[in-house]
Amino acid sequence: MNKDHPKTVVFTGTSISHSDAEEILDGVTLLPPVYRGNVEKAVRDGYKLIGIIDGIFFSRAAVKHKEITRAIEAGVTVVGGCSMGALRASELDVHGMIGVGKIYEWYRDGVIEDDDEVAVATNPDTFEPVSAPMVNIRETFLAASREGIINENSCRLLTDLAKKTHYGERSYFGITKEAVNTGILSEEKASELLTYCRDHETDVKREDAILVLKKVKELMNE
Repeated sequence: MNKDHPKTVVFTGTSISHSDAEEILDGVTLLPPVYRGNVEKAVRDGYKLIGIIDGIFFSRAAVKHKEITRAIEAGVTVVGGCSMGALRASELDVHGMIGVGKIYEWYRDGVIEDDDEVAVATNPDTFEPVSAPMVNIRETFLAASREGIINENSCRLLTDLAKKTHYGERSYFGITKEAVNTGILSEEKASELLTYCRDHETDVKREDAILVLKKVKELMNE
């Protein structure tokens, strides 16, 4: 990277791995999901461009709105999307935070509202997800409906079932199993849907994470 590029940090590791992120955006600092105090520290450390993709929701205090607005007031460019970044961008775009991606737009426009739409349980050592995010589940079931794997009513019932499940316990296996237990799907149809979900998941979080990285790269090169 050119030495004239702004000192840049991106908080991620759940929606996209650091190794995959490096293939899109090199020459930047990649840190684990953001939590309270991280943005303030990044500003103190001299970063002029901050990308927020993933963040801690429940196990530690979440990044504060004021941290981000203070960073922006100090002349730091802050970009967000995908997960915690989408949430904060939808709340702070009026203060200058740059929002990117579908999930940001859904939060901004009120299509979705709850934190648990993007929250997942993670491996505490690697930050990799061990549950499925609601936004992915929702979009994958809609795609399965369009493909004729399930009908519209089953899609709605399955989505409701997933939404009622604690975010840390959401999985395609668990949801399809419960769908059989509650009579939403036959065992045969549940097996067909599970195979579809595993092979053709609509990973909107990863897609948006990539968009954030590309936006950060674009801003670095301005």
